[in-house]
Amino acid sequence: MPRSRNKVASRQRRKKTLKLARGYWGLRKNVWTVAKHHIEKGLQYAYRDRRARKRQFRRLWIVRINAAARLNGTTYSRLMNDLKQNNIMINRKILADLAANQPASFGALVESLKP
Repeated sequence: MPRSRNKVASRQRRKKTLKLARGYWGLRKNVWTVAKHHIEKGLQYAYRDRRARKRQFRRLWIVRINAAARLNGTTYSRLMNDLKQNNIMINRKILADLAANQPASFGALVESLKP
């Protein structure tokens, strides 16, 4: 008895991969083995960088907060310590937004923390 192969499923799997490879350059877009390799690698990068993006934004927020804090006569670490001591629960994203878009409000917040 001949070996049974599921050609429909195999074709669908290949079509799905080649559809993901649309827009790639050269043989990466239409040769199955090359496209499969580059799609897998691209998905690995996407998975890794979804996590790296969160770290990059946190670093950006810290830089912005530190710059604004220094303009108001303190440092990032002292500012964060004072916020924690005074039980002010405000996250870095909001602080960075205040520092960039509403410097007067940020300055008032820093002044309220000084003894």
